[in-house]
Amino acid sequence: MENKKEYLFTSEVVSPGHPDKCADIIADTIVDKLIMEDKNSRVASEVFVAGKNVVIGGEVKSTYNLSNDEYEELVKIALAKIGYDGKSSFTKEQCLHPDDVNVQVLLNQQSPDISQGVDQETGDIGAGDQGIMFGFASTETTDLMPAAITYARMLCDKVYNYALNHKQKLGVDIKTQVTVDYGTKENFENCKPQKIHTIVVSAPSVEGMSIEEVRTLIQGLIDDTGLPTSVYDKDNTIIHINPTGRYVSHSSLHDSGLTGRKLIVDSFGGYAPIGGGAQSSKDYTKVDRSGLYAGRWIAKQIVGAGLAKKAVVQLSYAIGVARPTSISVDTMGTYTSVNDDELSQFVMDNYPLTPRWITEKFGLDKPSAETFLYADVASRGQVGQSDYPWEKLDEIEKFKRIKQ
Repeated sequence: MENKKEYLFTSEVVSPGHPDKCADIIADTIVDKLIMEDKNSRVASEVFVAGKNVVIGGEVKSTYNLSNDEYEELVKIALAKIGYDGKSSFTKEQCLHPDDVNVQVLLNQQSPDISQGVDQETGDIGAGDQGIMFGFASTETTDLMPAAITYARMLCDKVYNYALNHKQKLGVDIKTQVTVDYGTKENFENCKPQKIHTIVVSAPSVEGMSIEEVRTLIQGLIDDTGLPTSVYDKDNTIIHINPTGRYVSHSSLHDSGLTGRKLIVDSFGGYAPIGGGAQSSKDYTKVDRSGLYAGRWIAKQIVGAGLAKKAVVQLSYAIGVARPTSISVDTMGTYTSVNDDELSQFVMDNYPLTPRWITEKFGLDKPSAETFLYADVASRGQVGQSDYPWEKLDEIEKFKRIKQ
């Protein structure tokens, strides 16, 4: 018998229609609105979605005051954009409809104890909280992201976009999962995926569609996703499509949602450590958000400059203190000419990484349809999308010069 070697790693992704993502997107729709009206707004507006109820809690400090009616309007706009617009072929018992939504607003003013440390007299911005953040990059894909989450995102985007345009067939509460076979642990450590081993796709279908019809439809979407032929062969991949055999009822009517519950989906699919806090719902002074973006950007420069096959960058902050309390780079033994100590020191010496520096570098206080919207970031993933400002490889020449 053939001695078959496998080394498997799995990542999952959920669509914007998943209740947890609905909560993230609603929260960041509020962040977008407040910062666009007052760029100095301080926001931490967590959202809980359960049944037909949307609860908005947390704290806000802004010169732009939203009424309860305006919050409700933002919620319904966000849900309609996600796909819960009342125009699908699902009944009000099977999925959320916007005219049924009840919005409750429980927001307080940000504590002045926090404000005095964040908005400093020097003009700098102190960290909005203490905490740790991790950025990561890998040579496994062209976007310098790990393979499994990249392919799971591709599949999820494909099925979700089909659902948006074929509301008489599929719903928008979709989950995908990809298992990549590296063959050996050595290949895994050296960023060499061999093939896609297993694909899981779950997408709600209308009552009248048979499971055979659903599986044929989604298999066609999988094959048309554009997965690299070097790793995807339908005939040699285990594929599970709606594996229970029925998936009709969906949305928050059948599964509650909460801001920040999909951190691994939002970041690196479990390939790297994640920080202690969510990004969605928070303004740019909250280092849970800005620190992740900065860490990802640094990791990309290191890997993009050919200094390592992969890199984890850890940042930590103290509330009210501008500069990080620590910075470390770990290339997991894959560095080429500059070791981890030297890389860490180079980053510390050359990049302030204060909330203000990060904000100005990536324009975090200027969300717009032309640059980026936080609600869009919430729906697509916090990292790994080439059009985000923190994904630019704009300093790799400087990093390359470390080797000289």
